[in-house]
Amino acid sequence: MLRLFDHRFEEFAADAHENLAPRAAVAVGAGMVALLELPWRVCSVWVVSTLAVEGWGWFAGRRQYLKLPVTIAEHAGFLANLVCLVGLWFYLAALLWMTGRLEGAVAGTIIWLSIVGFAQTFGSRTPLGFVICGLAPALGAMGVLALDPRLDWSQRWLVAGMMTLAVGFAIAGARQTFAAGRRLEETQGRLRESEAEYRLLADNTVDVIGRIGVDGVWRYVSPSVEAALGYTADEMRAEIAPTFICADDRPAVRKVTSAVLEDGRARAAEYRMLRKDGSVAWVETSFALARDPATGALSELVCHSRDVSARKAMELALVEARERAEAAAAAKADFLANMSHELRTPLNAIIGFSGVLKDSADLTARDARHAQLISEASSTLLLVVNDVLDFSKLESGAFELDPQPCDPMMLARSAAMLVEPQATARGLTLEVLGAGENVRLMADGPRLRQVLLNLLSNALKFTPDGGVTVQVEQSPAPERDAPAGARRLRIAVSDTGIGIAEAKLAAVFERFNQADVSVARRFGGTGLGLAICKRIIGLMGGWIGVESRENEGSTFWFEIDLPVADPAAQLPVDAGGGASLERPLRLLLVEDVDVNRELVRVMLEPFDIDVDTAVNGVEAIEAVMRSAYDLVLMDMQMPVMDGLTAAERIRELEDPERPRLPIIAMTANVLPEQVRRCLDAGMDGHIGKPLDPAELLETIAAWTGAAEEATARRAQA
Repeated sequence: MLRLFDHRFEEFAADAHENLAPRAAVAVGAGMVALLELPWRVCSVWVVSTLAVEGWGWFAGRRQYLKLPVTIAEHAGFLANLVCLVGLWFYLAALLWMTGRLEGAVAGTIIWLSIVGFAQTFGSRTPLGFVICGLAPALGAMGVLALDPRLDWSQRWLVAGMMTLAVGFAIAGARQTFAAGRRLEETQGRLRESEAEYRLLADNTVDVIGRIGVDGVWRYVSPSVEAALGYTADEMRAEIAPTFICADDRPAVRKVTSAVLEDGRARAAEYRMLRKDGSVAWVETSFALARDPATGALSELVCHSRDVSARKAMELALVEARERAEAAAAAKADFLANMSHELRTPLNAIIGFSGVLKDSADLTARDARHAQLISEASSTLLLVVNDVLDFSKLESGAFELDPQPCDPMMLARSAAMLVEPQATARGLTLEVLGAGENVRLMADGPRLRQVLLNLLSNALKFTPDGGVTVQVEQSPAPERDAPAGARRLRIAVSDTGIGIAEAKLAAVFERFNQADVSVARRFGGTGLGLAICKRIIGLMGGWIGVESRENEGSTFWFEIDLPVADPAAQLPVDAGGGASLERPLRLLLVEDVDVNRELVRVMLEPFDIDVDTAVNGVEAIEAVMRSAYDLVLMDMQMPVMDGLTAAERIRELEDPERPRLPIIAMTANVLPEQVRRCLDAGMDGHIGKPLDPAELLETIAAWTGAAEEATARRAQA
């Protein structure tokens, strides 16, 4: 029973409800025509009865028309209505046939054939409708013809044959209609399933899916746009696509879509869209080109958009955090630079004058001892300042390496020579041993010397008796760890000192860490030296370690895999080798601090060097324009005009045909970026404060060609 009343039968009922008016008009017209053959009372009763049944059918098909749930009883009610309606039309045709006149028979036959045709039409809707509206009336008509006494057998056979033929055509057509209807339903079913799946995805995805014509008009917008932007899909489709894009971003989006339309390649764009509430949303959209599968012509753009406002906010927060971090790092760098300058400036005078004072022959033994203590204490303070600056540069990533050809054995011996006076003063032995082949390597020699000096200083500091040994070894580096041909350099510093407890070994390379509090009290230090060594060796790609036993001494070592230097490369030499002094030197000292000017004069007094002074950059330029100098020592920070500006002006005034005037920066600004600024301004070298007399003389000699004489006079002094 349920199969008879399928969705096609419901569609039939819905159409009957919808098309009441035209059917009622046809019934009235048929009744009026029938007046030509039938009594008016019969026609009136038939028209009224038919209209009543049509009215009943309107109510019987209303729920189907409204697509409301329909019970079996309601289906049966519409079926009964249909039977009554078809019966009334069959009855009218039979009355016309029975008039006995030709025109009545023709009219009745036409009505019967119309009923059969009507059935064929409705056969595509429901087989039940075809049976009731077509097959049953056709069989009834043939029954009327067969029982009509006015017809002989030949007439009956003729009429019955024609009627059977008509019914056969109707049945054949209905079968084709049924088959076509089934195929159509299958196709429509697949389309409905496909559309349902598409709608399920499009309507429930968080992202917005849209189709835009090449004219910019929306063809489809998924309902998710309302959650994303606040507009309904209908509101979006009512405007062209660019309407909702922020004006500043429209050119960029137009450029992307134009490129997609030109070459057919999908592209993505990020831009801002206006929400319905007036706020701005960042949107990321991928644009793809769709073409007509039949013609290949441009059809539309398919866009897939998502709200990336949260990601953009996070990116903005990260950018702001990075800017704050960079600002903090810059502030830290400025602070360190200023503190370095402010600490080094007074230390320059303390270290310089204490060094001059302790070598004076006019002091008593006690005063000389006090001067020595001042010199040692100020040198220790300078080491602390240097350690803090070095560690800060390592922490901030501003520590740079400069690999150059380097002789490891020569480097170890030169470092040992620097601390040899300290070892001799304490009665300790100091030796440098080599094992295996010594090959020149590409390494940052000054940084390796810094690490080695730190290890040597610690070894001497914590060794009350015995001695310190430096062991230098080279061996081929394992190919899995280093480039082919590289060498593994191992340098170990062993001592016979107090050693380190096993529990403390793991922490010796941590910053601000010493073996214990008592060690810090006895020997001092910042606790940064070994941490700096570890960072420097790490930057070189090496590793550092320690082996120690308490009261038996320690061995600190490091290993680095380094490339072999080009045999043709020259080893760097100390500045100022080999020249002779043929005339007295004339030097311009540009320094705004009185005590620093006096210190340089005192340091250079024993030598044949004439020193003129200037207190700012303007005076320096005027002095250079008035007189010829062999060298200029230039401070950086000065009133009126700083040293950098003065150096640039002097370079602009120089005659290209004459020798270049050496300008050496002499400043407490010693950070790498500050040194680079000096060189970029046209200076030739850099001497950091506090001044080392030996370095000052060697620099002057190097840039004036007077190293040999300067060294000889220094020895005589």
